[in-house]
Amino acid sequence: MAKITAGVATSHVPAVGAALDSGKTQDDYWKPLFAGYEFSKEWIKNEKPDVIILVYNDHASAFSLDLIPTFAIGCADEFQPADEGWGPRPVPTVKGHPELAWHIAQSTILDEFDMTIVNKMDVDHGLTVPLSLMFGQPEEWPCKIIPLAVNVVQYPPPTGNRCYNLGKAIRRAVDSFDADLNVQIWGTGGMSHQLQGPRAGLINREFDTAFLDGLTKDPQAMAAMPHIDYVREAGSEGIEMVMWLIMRGALNDKVDERYRFYHVPASNTAVGHIILENK
Repeated sequence: MAKITAGVATSHVPAVGAALDSGKTQDDYWKPLFAGYEFSKEWIKNEKPDVIILVYNDHASAFSLDLIPTFAIGCADEFQPADEGWGPRPVPTVKGHPELAWHIAQSTILDEFDMTIVNKMDVDHGLTVPLSLMFGQPEEWPCKIIPLAVNVVQYPPPTGNRCYNLGKAIRRAVDSFDADLNVQIWGTGGMSHQLQGPRAGLINREFDTAFLDGLTKDPQAMAAMPHIDYVREAGSEGIEMVMWLIMRGALNDKVDERYRFYHVPASNTAVGHIILENK
């Protein structure tokens, strides 16, 4: 049977992808950030996931104000890197796992989650930057990837509790899939940042650290946090952290925190990263 063995959370700052693609990873500004992922790249080489369920938010590449699904799962064979206005990132095509993706769609919909099924979409930096941070710059990604897009851009986004419970539903779906697969689930986005208004550039290390602590030790408390707390404490874009709760909900109640990294600044964002393994 398929099994979720670990969860990964990481920020997906677009400037990180630009630094990678332009060969600036060893520049003084960027070197400390990329050094923080060296452990993770070695860890994932040893873990060898067959499939990654990658939770991210689209930035008006596949979706727009014309169509805003709360949760959307990619069920296609492959997904091309999106052109976000300056050409697609020079990264490999994302290869999907349609059989597992359709199974998750069926299972979660019958579990009373309204999942949008997507058979064609391009994937932007929200998905490709985390892959680059964890895998570097390979000629092809070393495993299959199931994109799971979450609306955290246009009000109203889903609650942390809804995301946490969706993670649990995904876990039930994966557990019932009749194939021997090592599955990981990733939550991306965040941490604290605000891109506009008088508080543009806001970063709250104290809040971010408490969130990482709670993600490991008390995810139910994090799931109960209302939207206004994210906005007040982590900035308007801090709401992206609810996507990390989908990852956490798909894991065991008790997990091993294998690695943690936190870095400021990366562009105008606090970069957080954590690896949790099922006990």
